[in-house]
Amino acid sequence: MTKFKISAVLLALAASSSASFILAPTSPTNTAPRTPLLATPNRSTSASSASSSSASASSTTVRPPKRTLRDRTSDEALSLIRDIVTAAFEAGPKAAPSRTLQAYRAITQTLQDFSPIQRPGRSREEFSYPVALRKLFERLGATYVKLGQFVASSPSLFPKEYVLEFQKCLDSTEPLSWDVVRKIVENELGGTISSKFSYVDETPLASASIAQVHAARLRTGEDVVIKVQKPRIDELLRADLNFIYIASRVLEFLQPDFERTSLSAVAGDVRSSMLEELDFAREASNIEEFRDFLRVQGLMDRVTAPKVYRDLTTRRVLTMERLRGVSMVDAESIRGITNDPESLIVTALNTWTSMVMNMPWFHADVHGGNLLVLDDGRVGFIDFGMVGRVGERTFAAVGELSSAMTTGDYEGMARALCNMGATDANVDVDKFGRDIEQVMTNMARVSPDIAAVGLGSDGAVSATISFDEEEVTNMLLKIVAVTEDNGLRLPREFGLLVKQSLYFDRYLKILAPGLDVASDSRMIALGSSNDGRAVEVFQ
Repeated sequence: MTKFKISAVLLALAASSSASFILAPTSPTNTAPRTPLLATPNRSTSASSASSSSASASSTTVRPPKRTLRDRTSDEALSLIRDIVTAAFEAGPKAAPSRTLQAYRAITQTLQDFSPIQRPGRSREEFSYPVALRKLFERLGATYVKLGQFVASSPSLFPKEYVLEFQKCLDSTEPLSWDVVRKIVENELGGTISSKFSYVDETPLASASIAQVHAARLRTGEDVVIKVQKPRIDELLRADLNFIYIASRVLEFLQPDFERTSLSAVAGDVRSSMLEELDFAREASNIEEFRDFLRVQGLMDRVTAPKVYRDLTTRRVLTMERLRGVSMVDAESIRGITNDPESLIVTALNTWTSMVMNMPWFHADVHGGNLLVLDDGRVGFIDFGMVGRVGERTFAAVGELSSAMTTGDYEGMARALCNMGATDANVDVDKFGRDIEQVMTNMARVSPDIAAVGLGSDGAVSATISFDEEEVTNMLLKIVAVTEDNGLRLPREFGLLVKQSLYFDRYLKILAPGLDVASDSRMIALGSSNDGRAVEVFQ
């Protein structure tokens, strides 16, 4: 029920605009606290707290009486008004008119796609709410494209059909002209392009909704990439995101029972995470923190991330080392770099696992384009704009889950998930365990796709092995469906963790199909240290 309420709200929000922010005040009358990011976890969580959570998960939770609008207090009304005023001030008046016009055009074009009256040569598309919403989001621009990606990465919050459809959400736009990009870079860095770089390729490597990337060379000779934020993106996103947040607050105020869905909390999480991605200085700090972690672990000779050039980095421009390599799914090219691809994927997985255990955040987007095998044989992690943070309760439960998976204890896995999720009813742990066993068995049967077979230059038969992004999402959706069928609702960070684990599962099947992760002494497992000690990648 929760998911369908949220998806209905998404549809309503997409059909709205930021016009409500046109009459923003010149200064805020009161500042309401923003929704905080997840707290930095303390890795010394004890097993006793986890076991007590298990007991509470298996007991019946009594629902409080259903509230109505009449039950709202004056303090709650004042809190909502303060939030509206603050959000309106933060959004600013400049973005609203253009966003209103863009919303009108987007809605009109989307309705036309499904209209029985079409221009010559075009046929009407069969109507589908997920498809219509995805098209609308793409036409509404950067905020809604990123929101679509949030939906695609949050199967524990949104219905299956929306998660799958938003996998197709296109985050690519027409590139900005070089004159516009040059002006942004020069304004941000305080000097001419030629004074900072000996060469910049005017044709971008990529152009997305928020930024575009250009290859360049420093005057000292190093090859770099420049990530440049597009003009006015900051104010447009703030206007849209504040509107979405306030819309969710108003809906919850008018219908108090919606509070059970944590609707405004989800909207606040969207706002916080997306605005964080706008700050390239923060992304630069994430990269540097990860590089420090690699140095402490003694891994810089095996794993790396781009070096950041701080004197050429601001909130809107990020200059970093250009890493050259191939995707982790390109088995054929990897075999040309190393004769031991198995050790590469072991190193990559151990590094990511240790990051989850020892750092306050983890890389939350390790798809094939962000995890590389470099020309020198090292593993390269790139794009640290999307990170996840694991709370105390989730981290403790992940440790239990990992230990249970290692021993094939499906009932133990069920108990761990009970500790992690929210439930309003008794959970039949035995049945839950049997359902998990069925899902795990099905996952083990999935094999990578052989995309192409042919003869190599030496006459040997070669094949390109890959996997579909949708396959990973479907696996995650099956896990989420099983937990929901058993009365649980899992936090979003669990979905992020599992999705990255599924990526690594595919990489293992491509590069090390004979590796037994559970028994191989080189592997470390989440939760293998519950006393707060740092866990090294290689013992």
